[in-house]
Amino acid sequence: MKILSIESSCDETAAAVVEGRTVLSNIVATQIAEHRIYGGVVPEIASRRHTEAISAVTEEALKEAGIGYKDLSAIAVTYAPGLIGALLVGVNFAKGLSLALDIPLIPVHHLRGHIAANYLAHPDLEPPFLCLTVSGGNTLLTEVNGYTDFTVIGQTRDDAAGECFDKTARALGLSYPGGVMLDQIATTADPVAYPLPRPHVDGGTYDFSFSGLKTAVINLIHRTAQKNGEIDVPVLAATVRQRVCDLLIEKTLAAAEDRGHDTVVLAGGVSANSELRSRMSAECQQRGLKLYYPPLCYCGDNAAMIGVQASYEMAAGHLGDVSLNAVATLPIETNYLPEGSNS
Repeated sequence: MKILSIESSCDETAAAVVEGRTVLSNIVATQIAEHRIYGGVVPEIASRRHTEAISAVTEEALKEAGIGYKDLSAIAVTYAPGLIGALLVGVNFAKGLSLALDIPLIPVHHLRGHIAANYLAHPDLEPPFLCLTVSGGNTLLTEVNGYTDFTVIGQTRDDAAGECFDKTARALGLSYPGGVMLDQIATTADPVAYPLPRPHVDGGTYDFSFSGLKTAVINLIHRTAQKNGEIDVPVLAATVRQRVCDLLIEKTLAAAEDRGHDTVVLAGGVSANSELRSRMSAECQQRGLKLYYPPLCYCGDNAAMIGVQASYEMAAGHLGDVSLNAVATLPIETNYLPEGSNS
């Protein structure tokens, strides 16, 4: 079964053709260069660029896969969560294709797609497992009980880990995408030179909080500038990275031990972070836990991950129709039900 999948939740216009866990094509048109001018994603510009690129990206995905529209079995699309205008471009395009081709439409939750990116690279991976999903907008600790069955046991109370990285990078004058740049220039952490607070959350055993750390970093940078001092940018970047990874790893490993998981999975854009990967790998190996994370090409937003999750959503009967709409925020546990459905 060949599925054409569409992803347009933020600033990447993507289309892919997936058959099971096999990627036949995966095309991504990025808007990074344009948004870099503004230091971050401008939603109105993102929506406009999706509209301009989506047809060409889809045609290229079909061409690379060596098939035509008549060879498709279903259309999948990210419908939540994300920038509402950006999501609407993909959803409406997918609905049009589904109607024109008279084939099923499969709505896919963006974060479920990020988790499913691991299925593309790891044929042996199957639920149940514990997954840490980390990105610019989300920090989520989830028990993946089945391919469409999720239980959130921890989440951020405020800012996501990726947002902390991005805001720190911006305050340090690094270019967009900030989290990537911060990771690239970071050298060795120095908690003595930069005694940043350790994030702490009252209650919520597996919850996260990064707003205090973000604020402390920004205040440190501003105070140093007011005193005509100089920040050692690579060292401060490394210290922030260390603090964020400390909390992510600590909470994930505690949850794995407490809840009896022997398999840990990383997902989302921040799963590409070099320190998170290396330290989590070492800790899991020491504890005898299996660790999976996606290859770098599938860490960021892409349509292949949406396509592989779509096959499981379709098998579970989670199909869309003309009533499908984009949703800016939606819990990962929520299974899609068509408008008016009572089941």
